[in-house]
Amino acid sequence: MVNIQTVLPTMASGDGSPVFEDDGSPPHNLEKMTNCVATWEVALSDGVHKIEFEHGTTTGKRVVYVDGKEEIRKKWMFKLVGKETFYVGTAKTKATINIDAVSGFAYEYTLEINGESLKQYMEKRSKTTNTWVLQLDGEDFRVVLDKNTMDVWCNGKIMKTEGEFVDDGVETHFHFGNHDCYIKAVSSGKPKEGIIHTLIVDNREIPQIS
Repeated sequence: MVNIQTVLPTMASGDGSPVFEDDGSPPHNLEKMTNCVATWEVALSDGVHKIEFEHGTTTGKRVVYVDGKEEIRKKWMFKLVGKETFYVGTAKTKATINIDAVSGFAYEYTLEINGESLKQYMEKRSKTTNTWVLQLDGEDFRVVLDKNTMDVWCNGKIMKTEGEFVDDGVETHFHFGNHDCYIKAVSSGKPKEGIIHTLIVDNREIPQIS
């Protein structure tokens, strides 16, 4: 995951780059990007989103793609520095790309999520979510528990869940087709560790990813 990228004009020149005209074709059918200067991957509850940024350092052109779909396009910008704000994912999470001049003709690109640096946001998010990846019936599943809301997400969708109190904690039940699943929450007994959440699918514990 890249948070800061510095690029010289020779690496991101607008000279000779193709001009993308609005011809009515779908955004994902655009020509191959030639001025892509920065790429980030942002893990949210509804999945991992790829953000790409084009910057023509001679024309000032700015293009933002989210998951291959064009979100912002500005063909001519007299001011080469500045920022572009857009939204990512189902929850419309706010994202901002900052463009700063470093020295001479070098530029630095940083991504902010909800007003925080990408690193700060991901560090904070790691404390409020748990993520598991597994395969069932030949299909990949990414399960995310939001510990603030207790929402369970699977492959970008919120699951319908039912909570059940048990002797040693709480179980949040849901289903993948014919597969019985639940997330069990038990106390760690240690104030710093707090509650431990474990995903069980068909009576099998699924390891959590870091």
